[in-house]
Amino acid sequence: MTGWLFVFAAGLAEVAGVIAMNAIKQRPSALAYARLVLCFGVSFGLLSLGLKSGMSIAIAYAVWVGIGTVGAVVVGILRYGESARPLRLFFVALVLAAVVGLKLIG
Repeated sequence: MTGWLFVFAAGLAEVAGVIAMNAIKQRPSALAYARLVLCFGVSFGLLSLGLKSGMSIAIAYAVWVGIGTVGAVVVGILRYGESARPLRLFFVALVLAAVVGLKLIG
């Protein structure tokens, strides 16, 4: 169970990294780059801890990418006014369903 928590937290740090990436796009600064490096560094570190807990690399990586993908889409819609077309949301839901399915089958 601890591995799942590390991977989930790694996914959230990945989303924070995507937010930092967008900040660089809007207004590059040393602070924005530092946030980017910190967020992605924390993300990789937490993913590594999840793997050390005994999680399969395939499952951990798929879940990490899924959380990062869904999180980036949600942040894009809520914070940056990106499209929330039904078909786009459908495919994001498929990613989320796959992550939940991986958790259920362990």
